Amino acid sequence: MTSDLQPSSTGRPRGHDFQQRPLSFAEARVLGTLMEKARTVPDSYPLTLNALVTGCNQKSSREPVMNLTDAQVLEALDELRALHMVMEGGGSRVTRYEHNFARAVGVPDQSAVLLGMLMLRGPQTAGELRLNTERWHKFLDIASVDGFLEELQDRSDEKGGPLVVKLPRAPGAREQRWAHLLCGPVDTSAVAAMPSPVAHQATEDEVIALTRRLATLENTVAQLQAQLQNLSEQLGLSQPGQP
Repeated sequence: MTSDLQPSSTGRPRGHDFQQRPLSFAEARVLGTLMEKARTVPDSYPLTLNALVTGCNQKSSREPVMNLTDAQVLEALDELRALHMVMEGGGSRVTRYEHNFARAVGVPDQSAVLLGMLMLRGPQTAGELRLNTERWHKFLDIASVDGFLEELQDRSDEKGGPLVVKLPRAPGAREQRWAHLLCGPVDTSAVAAMPSPVAHQATEDEVIALTRRLATLENTVAQLQAQLQNLSEQLGLSQPGQP
């Protein structure tokens, strides 16, 4: 597998700006949320600011759970636009936002999927990443996930340097977890000591089947929320819980 990195219009390798300045935790959450929603709720993507803030602060599928304000998300969007990782979408009275991550950093889509999931849910094993990214991209097997992760770990300095690190095996754990480096170096010993989610007794196929059923339900809810939001915007009404 190769990462098909091409020079940018400025003659610098993509990812150059990122290499110079790691992302903040808020920027990583905003970016990861845009990457997630682009694949899981394409009908409501690009996202409005309201939808993006809601996605950043949702309680499920987030580690850690955050409580970002509109101002913090807007600030993160401004910084990500400067890094060419986010763009404003057109064709709507309301400003919408979309990500440009894979192109800006210079990685293939499969690698971008893994990095996005690591930004949203923290360190994970290759098996956990395969399950958790089921709605984003269907990896053939765990070995395929490992291959893309190893490629990201072995990324040369000419291409921007490593983007993930394999953590030491935690006490009692059967598999090692991976962490992203988009926010800068990590204390591998401290992160490795963090507890992993309790393992399921179900088989991988059973978990995937349940994940797909949950994805269908979440997609239905997201579509209803998007329709309600669009209707409220057209009528000039505020969303529940907003002034």
